[in-house]
Amino acid sequence: MDCLFCKISEGVIPAKIVFENERIVAFDDINPQAPTHIQIIPRKHIATVLEVAAEDRELIGEIIQTAAALARERGVADDGFRLVVNTNPAAGQSVYHLHVHLIGGRSLGWPPG
Repeated sequence: MDCLFCKISEGVIPAKIVFENERIVAFDDINPQAPTHIQIIPRKHIATVLEVAAEDRELIGEIIQTAAALARERGVADDGFRLVVNTNPAAGQSVYHLHVHLIGGRSLGWPPG
């Protein structure tokens, strides 16, 4: 498979890993949009949110819990942060491996984009 995020999760492509376990990898974004910008990915290849299956529910919950823990660790939890999952081109998805952006450390406008 020629997936950038699979290669990062396998250690083939280097990244600044901030958390990992047997199911999840989190790393600093290479083009951060805020002082805190972390990508949180499942090791399992899931191309988009549209491919999340019933058996992935626990994994998705673990990703969200990991995001909350990282937000606390990075000191952005109290002021606020955003979790973003882009799906398909019109939403800005450029890597087809499910990933959650944890963005914080500055005021985030609404609506996004």
